[in-house]
Amino acid sequence: MALTALIFDVDGTLAETEEVHRQAFNEIFEEQGFDWHWSWEKYSELLKVTGGVERITHYLRTDHGGLFSDEWIATKVPEMHRAKTARYGDLLAAGGVTLRPGIERLCIQARDQGLTLAIATTTSTANVAALIDHSPDTVAMDWFAVVGAGNIVDHKKPAPDIYQWTVDQLGIPARDCVALEDSYNGVASATAAGVPTIVTYSSYTNGQDFTGALAVADSFGDPGIPAEFLTGDHGQKDLIDLDLIRLWHRDWAANSLPAGSASA
Repeated sequence: MALTALIFDVDGTLAETEEVHRQAFNEIFEEQGFDWHWSWEKYSELLKVTGGVERITHYLRTDHGGLFSDEWIATKVPEMHRAKTARYGDLLAAGGVTLRPGIERLCIQARDQGLTLAIATTTSTANVAALIDHSPDTVAMDWFAVVGAGNIVDHKKPAPDIYQWTVDQLGIPARDCVALEDSYNGVASATAAGVPTIVTYSSYTNGQDFTGALAVADSFGDPGIPAEFLTGDHGQKDLIDLDLIRLWHRDWAANSLPAGSASA
Protein backbone atom coordinates (compact mmCIF):
# COMPACT_ATOMS: atom_id res chain seq x y z
CA MET A 1 0.00 0.00 0.00
CA ALA A 2 1.33 3.42 -0.95
CA LEU A 3 0.11 6.97 -0.61
CA THR A 4 -1.58 7.85 -3.89
CA ALA A 5 -3.72 10.94 -3.31
CA LEU A 6 -4.07 14.00 -1.09
CA ILE A 7 -7.64 15.18 -0.47
CA PHE A 8 -7.95 18.79 0.70
CA ASP A 9 -10.70 20.46 2.65
CA VAL A 10 -11.15 24.10 1.58
CA ASP A 11 -12.37 26.63 4.16
CA GLY A 12 -9.80 26.84 6.94
CA THR A 13 -7.47 24.33 5.25
CA LEU A 14 -6.57 25.77 1.85
CA ALA A 15 -7.06 29.31 3.13
CA GLU A 16 -8.36 31.27 6.13
CA THR A 17 -11.62 32.10 4.41
CA GLU A 18 -14.11 32.00 7.26
CA GLU A 19 -13.80 35.71 8.02
CA VAL A 20 -14.60 36.44 4.37
CA HIS A 21 -17.64 34.16 4.59
CA ARG A 22 -18.76 35.92 7.78
CA GLN A 23 -18.39 39.33 6.14
CA ALA A 24 -20.40 38.15 3.13
CA PHE A 25 -23.20 36.80 5.33
CA ASN A 26 -23.42 40.02 7.34
CA GLU A 27 -23.39 42.25 4.26
CA ILE A 28 -26.23 40.29 2.66
CA PHE A 29 -28.26 40.30 5.87
CA GLU A 30 -27.97 44.09 6.05
CA GLU A 31 -28.60 44.56 2.34
CA GLN A 32 -31.81 42.54 2.54
CA GLY A 33 -33.09 44.50 5.52
CA PHE A 34 -32.44 42.08 8.39
CA ASP A 35 -30.87 43.26 11.64
CA TRP A 36 -28.88 40.05 12.03
CA HIS A 37 -25.15 40.37 12.63
CA TRP A 38 -22.93 37.36 13.23
CA SER A 39 -20.08 38.24 15.56
CA TRP A 40 -16.86 36.23 15.57
CA GLU A 41 -18.17 34.34 18.60
CA LYS A 42 -21.57 33.66 17.05
CA TYR A 43 -20.05 32.54 13.76
CA SER A 44 -17.60 30.28 15.57
CA GLU A 45 -20.59 28.60 17.21
CA LEU A 46 -22.52 28.40 13.92
CA LEU A 47 -19.60 26.74 12.13
CA LYS A 48 -20.52 23.56 13.99
CA VAL A 49 -23.35 23.43 11.44
CA THR A 50 -21.89 22.62 8.02
CA GLY A 51 -23.29 24.26 4.90
CA GLY A 52 -24.42 27.84 4.40
CA VAL A 53 -28.13 27.14 3.87
CA GLU A 54 -28.11 24.81 6.85
CA ARG A 55 -26.26 27.42 8.94
CA ILE A 56 -28.78 30.19 8.26
CA THR A 57 -31.69 27.80 8.84
CA HIS A 58 -30.22 26.67 12.16
CA TYR A 59 -29.71 30.29 13.20
CA LEU A 60 -33.31 31.25 12.40
CA ARG A 61 -34.75 28.28 14.24
CA THR A 62 -32.59 28.64 17.35
CA ASP A 63 -32.18 32.42 17.67
CA HIS A 64 -35.47 33.48 16.07
CA GLY A 65 -37.63 30.47 16.82
CA GLY A 66 -41.21 30.75 15.62
CA LEU A 67 -40.75 34.04 13.73
CA PHE A 68 -40.28 32.43 10.33
CA SER A 69 -42.40 29.66 8.85
CA ASP A 70 -40.91 26.54 7.35
CA GLU A 71 -42.25 27.65 3.96
CA TRP A 72 -40.57 31.06 4.28
CA ILE A 73 -37.28 29.44 5.30
CA ALA A 74 -37.42 26.90 2.46
CA THR A 75 -37.96 29.68 -0.10
CA LYS A 76 -36.01 32.63 1.26
CA VAL A 77 -32.90 31.04 2.75
CA PRO A 78 -31.61 29.45 -0.50
CA GLU A 79 -32.13 32.82 -2.25
CA MET A 80 -30.25 34.58 0.52
CA HIS A 81 -27.44 32.05 0.33
CA ARG A 82 -27.08 32.48 -3.43
CA ALA A 83 -26.67 36.22 -2.87
CA LYS A 84 -24.12 35.51 -0.15
CA THR A 85 -22.15 33.20 -2.46
CA ALA A 86 -21.99 35.93 -5.10
CA ARG A 87 -20.86 38.47 -2.52
CA TYR A 88 -18.19 36.05 -1.26
CA GLY A 89 -16.85 35.76 -4.80
CA ASP A 90 -16.76 39.54 -5.12
CA LEU A 91 -14.82 39.86 -1.87
CA LEU A 92 -12.28 37.27 -3.01
CA ALA A 93 -11.93 39.00 -6.37
CA ALA A 94 -11.02 42.19 -4.51
CA GLY A 95 -7.86 40.40 -3.34
CA GLY A 96 -6.17 39.86 -0.02
CA VAL A 97 -6.84 36.14 0.51
CA THR A 98 -3.84 33.86 -0.01
CA LEU A 99 -3.44 30.13 0.51
CA ARG A 100 -2.22 29.09 3.95
CA PRO A 101 1.51 28.48 4.52
CA GLY A 102 2.68 25.27 2.89
CA ILE A 103 -0.34 24.68 0.62
CA GLU A 104 1.27 25.85 -2.61
CA ARG A 105 4.56 24.10 -1.75
CA LEU A 106 2.82 20.83 -0.89
CA CYS A 107 0.61 20.85 -4.00
CA ILE A 108 3.62 21.44 -6.26
CA GLN A 109 5.60 18.72 -4.50
CA ALA A 110 2.72 16.24 -4.80
CA ARG A 111 2.27 16.94 -8.52
CA ASP A 112 6.01 16.61 -9.13
CA GLN A 113 5.98 13.21 -7.44
CA GLY A 114 2.93 11.89 -9.27
CA LEU A 115 0.32 12.08 -6.52
CA THR A 116 -3.28 12.91 -7.33
CA LEU A 117 -4.88 15.98 -5.76
CA ALA A 118 -8.57 16.19 -4.88
CA ILE A 119 -10.98 18.30 -2.84
CA ALA A 120 -13.68 17.22 -0.37
CA THR A 121 -15.55 20.18 1.12
CA THR A 122 -18.92 21.31 2.42
CA THR A 123 -18.75 24.58 0.50
CA SER A 124 -20.03 24.97 -3.05
CA THR A 125 -18.04 24.39 -6.23
CA ALA A 126 -18.47 28.10 -7.02
CA ASN A 127 -16.83 29.04 -3.73
CA VAL A 128 -13.93 26.66 -4.35
CA ALA A 129 -13.33 28.12 -7.80
CA ALA A 130 -13.62 31.68 -6.50
CA LEU A 131 -10.95 31.05 -3.89
CA ILE A 132 -8.46 29.29 -6.16
CA ASP A 133 -9.02 31.47 -9.22
CA HIS A 134 -8.53 34.70 -7.26
CA SER A 135 -5.60 33.52 -5.15
CA PRO A 136 -2.23 35.00 -6.15
CA ASP A 137 -0.66 31.57 -5.66
CA THR A 138 0.09 29.29 -8.62
CA VAL A 139 -2.37 26.54 -7.60
CA ALA A 140 -5.11 26.11 -10.22
CA MET A 141 -8.48 24.34 -10.31
CA ASP A 142 -7.29 21.89 -12.97
CA TRP A 143 -4.67 20.60 -10.53
CA PHE A 144 -7.48 18.77 -8.72
CA ALA A 145 -8.64 15.58 -10.41
CA VAL A 146 -11.87 15.49 -8.37
CA VAL A 147 -13.72 18.32 -6.65
CA GLY A 148 -16.20 16.98 -4.13
CA ALA A 149 -18.31 19.94 -3.03
CA GLY A 150 -21.12 20.28 -0.52
CA ASN A 151 -23.87 20.48 -3.13
CA ILE A 152 -23.00 17.01 -4.51
CA VAL A 153 -24.08 14.79 -1.58
CA ASP A 154 -27.16 14.75 0.62
CA HIS A 155 -25.35 14.78 3.96
CA LYS A 156 -22.52 17.17 4.73
CA LYS A 157 -19.63 16.71 7.15
CA PRO A 158 -19.37 15.18 9.75
CA ALA A 159 -21.17 12.54 7.67
CA PRO A 160 -18.69 10.55 5.54
CA ASP A 161 -20.63 11.07 2.28
CA ILE A 162 -18.38 13.64 0.61
CA TYR A 163 -15.22 11.61 1.27
CA GLN A 164 -16.87 8.41 0.11
CA TRP A 165 -18.00 10.17 -3.09
CA THR A 166 -14.56 11.69 -3.69
CA VAL A 167 -12.73 8.40 -3.16
CA ASP A 168 -15.20 6.63 -5.47
CA GLN A 169 -14.57 9.22 -8.16
CA LEU A 170 -10.80 8.85 -7.75
CA GLY A 171 -11.17 5.10 -8.14
CA ILE A 172 -8.60 4.25 -5.47
CA PRO A 173 -8.96 2.74 -1.98
CA ALA A 174 -9.62 5.16 0.87
CA ARG A 175 -6.58 3.77 2.68
CA ASP A 176 -4.31 5.01 -0.14
CA CYS A 177 -5.39 8.62 0.45
CA VAL A 178 -4.67 11.19 3.15
CA ALA A 179 -7.18 13.89 4.01
CA LEU A 180 -5.99 17.35 4.98
CA GLU A 181 -8.49 19.00 7.30
CA ASP A 182 -8.85 21.78 9.87
CA SER A 183 -11.90 20.86 11.95
CA TYR A 184 -13.55 18.24 14.15
CA ASN A 185 -16.30 17.80 11.52
CA GLY A 186 -13.67 17.21 8.85
CA VAL A 187 -11.78 14.62 10.88
CA ALA A 188 -15.03 12.81 11.71
CA SER A 189 -16.09 12.79 8.06
CA ALA A 190 -12.79 11.57 6.62
CA THR A 191 -12.05 8.92 9.23
CA ALA A 192 -15.60 7.54 8.99
CA ALA A 193 -14.92 7.07 5.27
CA GLY A 194 -11.68 5.24 6.07
CA VAL A 195 -9.38 8.07 5.02
CA PRO A 196 -6.50 8.83 7.45
CA THR A 197 -6.40 12.52 8.28
CA ILE A 198 -3.90 15.27 9.11
CA VAL A 199 -5.13 18.46 10.76
CA THR A 200 -3.79 21.98 10.38
CA TYR A 201 -6.25 23.87 12.55
CA SER A 202 -7.50 27.34 11.64
CA SER A 203 -8.33 30.42 13.69
CA TYR A 204 -11.91 29.19 14.07
CA THR A 205 -11.08 25.55 14.90
CA ASN A 206 -8.14 25.97 17.30
CA GLY A 207 -8.94 23.94 20.40
CA GLN A 208 -11.41 21.52 18.82
CA ASP A 209 -11.20 17.78 19.45
CA PHE A 210 -9.06 16.19 16.72
CA THR A 211 -9.00 12.68 18.16
CA GLY A 212 -8.13 10.20 15.44
CA ALA A 213 -5.94 12.52 13.38
CA LEU A 214 -2.49 11.26 12.37
CA ALA A 215 -0.98 14.60 13.37
CA VAL A 216 -2.10 18.09 14.37
CA ALA A 217 -0.26 21.35 13.64
CA ASP A 218 -1.06 25.03 13.27
CA SER A 219 -0.12 24.98 9.56
CA PHE A 220 1.89 23.02 7.01
CA GLY A 221 4.65 25.58 7.39
CA ASP A 222 7.03 27.07 4.86
CA PRO A 223 10.70 28.05 4.94
CA GLY A 224 10.83 30.87 7.46
CA ILE A 225 7.29 30.08 8.67
CA PRO A 226 7.72 26.99 10.88
CA ALA A 227 4.77 24.80 11.78
CA GLU A 228 3.92 24.32 15.43
CA PHE A 229 3.11 20.65 16.07
CA LEU A 230 0.60 19.57 18.70
CA THR A 231 0.73 15.85 17.89
CA GLY A 232 2.59 13.62 15.46
CA ASP A 233 6.23 12.55 15.40
CA HIS A 234 7.89 15.13 13.14
CA GLY A 235 11.51 14.46 14.04
CA GLN A 236 13.58 17.57 13.39
CA LYS A 237 11.29 18.94 10.68
CA ASP A 238 9.69 22.34 11.15
CA LEU A 239 7.22 21.95 8.29
CA ILE A 240 4.99 19.26 6.82
CA ASP A 241 6.21 17.81 3.52
CA LEU A 242 5.40 14.67 1.54
CA ASP A 243 8.11 12.63 3.25
CA LEU A 244 6.53 13.36 6.63
CA ILE A 245 3.02 12.65 5.35
CA ARG A 246 4.22 9.34 3.91
CA LEU A 247 5.81 8.45 7.25
CA TRP A 248 2.59 9.14 9.15
CA HIS A 249 0.62 7.24 6.52
CA ARG A 250 2.89 4.17 6.77
CA ASP A 251 2.70 4.22 10.56
CA TRP A 252 -1.09 4.47 10.39
CA ALA A 253 -1.28 1.55 7.96
CA ALA A 254 1.03 -0.61 10.10
CA ASN A 255 -1.03 0.04 13.24
CA SER A 256 -4.57 0.26 11.87
CA LEU A 257 -4.98 -2.18 9.01
CA PRO A 258 -5.47 -5.95 9.36
CA ALA A 259 -2.35 -8.08 8.91
CA GLY A 260 -1.54 -8.56 5.25
CA SER A 261 -3.76 -5.74 3.96
CA ALA A 262 -0.94 -3.16 3.68
CA SER A 263 0.31 -4.84 0.53
CA ALA A 264 -3.14 -5.49 -0.94
